Amino acid sequence: MNNHNLTPEAAVAALIDLHATATSTLKAALERYLTARTTPTAEERALFRYPELVVTYEAHGLQPVIARAYAKFTGPGIYATTITQPSHFAPYLLQQLRYLVDDYGARIDVRPSTQEIPYPYVLDKGDDLGAGGVSAAELALHFPVPQLSLVGDEIADGTFSPEFGEPLPLSLFDAVRIDYSLKRLQHYTGTHWSKTQPWILLTNYHRYVDQFVQWGLARLQENGPYDALHLPGGGVILRGMSEASAMAVIESSPWHRFQMPAYHLSRSDGQGGTTLVNIGVGPSNAKTITDHLAVLRPHCWLMIGHCGGLRQSQRIGDYVLAHAYLRQDHILDSLVPPDIPIPALAEIQVALQGAAADVTGEEGEALKSRLRTGTVVTNDDRNWELRWTPERKRINLSRAIAVDMESGTIAAQGYRLRVPYGTLLCVSDKPLHGEIKLPGAANAFYDRAVGEHLLIGLAAVERLRKERAGLHSRKLRSFDEPPFR
Repeated sequence: MNNHNLTPEAAVAALIDLHATATSTLKAALERYLTARTTPTAEERALFRYPELVVTYEAHGLQPVIARAYAKFTGPGIYATTITQPSHFAPYLLQQLRYLVDDYGARIDVRPSTQEIPYPYVLDKGDDLGAGGVSAAELALHFPVPQLSLVGDEIADGTFSPEFGEPLPLSLFDAVRIDYSLKRLQHYTGTHWSKTQPWILLTNYHRYVDQFVQWGLARLQENGPYDALHLPGGGVILRGMSEASAMAVIESSPWHRFQMPAYHLSRSDGQGGTTLVNIGVGPSNAKTITDHLAVLRPHCWLMIGHCGGLRQSQRIGDYVLAHAYLRQDHILDSLVPPDIPIPALAEIQVALQGAAADVTGEEGEALKSRLRTGTVVTNDDRNWELRWTPERKRINLSRAIAVDMESGTIAAQGYRLRVPYGTLLCVSDKPLHGEIKLPGAANAFYDRAVGEHLLIGLAAVERLRKERAGLHSRKLRSFDEPPFR
C-alpha cells in the first residue's frame, strides 16, 4: 500500500490496517508465549508499533485566516502523532484531516512509528496477565511494557519542546497516553471505554444515577434515536426490551464495585449519546476522571451536582449557574495556577440557562428567583466551615454564592485539556444560615429538584447537540496549539 500523499479517507484506512496488524501480531505472540514459552522474533517485535500520522503544511502565499477554533495550523511545518484505536476515532480523524486538506492543501502520510505498543493495552481483560502462571516481570523480558517516562501531558500543558528537526505535535495526546487512559476509564467506571458518549454529565450524588436510568429507559421505549443503555459491569438494555428484562439488568449491575460508575445512553443517528458519571466527592476524583475522559475528545462535560448555598435568599433546591470559580481545590495549582482565569463559555451558559427555562417553565424574575448566576468556591476540605474566620473573608471578597468540591476542578480541567465545560449546581444545604445537612433532612421540594435538575442538564445537552459547530471555543486554544481539536 502506498501510504504517501493520501486522502483523509485513505489515511484513516491505512491507520486502521497498520494498527490491526500491529495489535494482532502482538496478541498472537503473547498467546504463543503464554502457552508454549515461544519468544517473539526480532521481526515480529518490529511490528509491535503504533502507526504514525504525519501531516505536512507548505504555505504558498498568505496563510488562510480561519475562524474555526480547531483543525488549524499555527504555521508551515511537519506535524505528527501516533494513533491508537483508529477504527473508533475514525469520524474524529476524518473531520480534522478534511479541514486541513480543504483549507490548507495539507499532505497526509501514514507510516509505522518508533513507539512500541505496551502489551497490556492489547489484552481485553486484566486476568489475561496471569495466564499459564507467567509473571508480568517475565513478560517484560520479551514484550513492550508501559513506561511512565513516555506517558504525559507535556503537549497539553505547554511544556513540550520538540528537538530540532523533529515534527511538531499534531494532537494533544499521543497513542500511548490515550491507551493508558482508556484502560483507566474501564477500571474506574466499570464500562468499556468505547461506550462513552461525547456529551458527558458529571455528578456527585447517586440519586442522579437513578433519575438518569429511568429517563434512559423511557427514551428506549420511544421510536427515537436512542438504542441502548450501557451499565457498569457490562449490562446492556436495548431499545424495546421488556420492563422486567430491563429491571433484571439494572438489579444485576455491580455498580458498587467501581469507584466512579458510568452509564451510557447511546444513539444510532450519529449525533452522539449522553454519558453520566457519578464521580463521587472531591477534587481528586474530578481530576482523575477528566484526565482520562479528555483523550476521547468529548464535545463537552457538564457538572450537575450539589452545592452549599451561601446567600440568605437561596432555598434548598435552587440552582446555581457558575460563571466564575474561586479555586481552593489545590490539585491543579502547578498545572493551571489559581491566578489563571477560567473563563465562562457563552455557548454553555446560554444552553444551561435556556434549558432551565424550558424545564421549569419559568422565565424572567420567576426564573431568577430559583436560578442564580455567580461565583462558586471549590474547596478540597469538606469541613471548611471549621475555618470560618479566614473563609469568611475570601467568600466576601469573591462574592461567591455557592461552595462545592468538584466544579472548579472540572472547569479548570476543561480549560487545560480543551474540552468545553459548564456547571449547574443544586443547593442541598445553607451552611452559613443554619440549614446544614442532617440525616433525613431532604423534603419533597428537594426530591423534586433533583429530578428537575437532571432534566435541565439533559435539555442543555440537547440544545448543545443542535449547535455543535459553535461549541468549541477559541477561548480554550493558545497561540501554539496542535492542529487537532
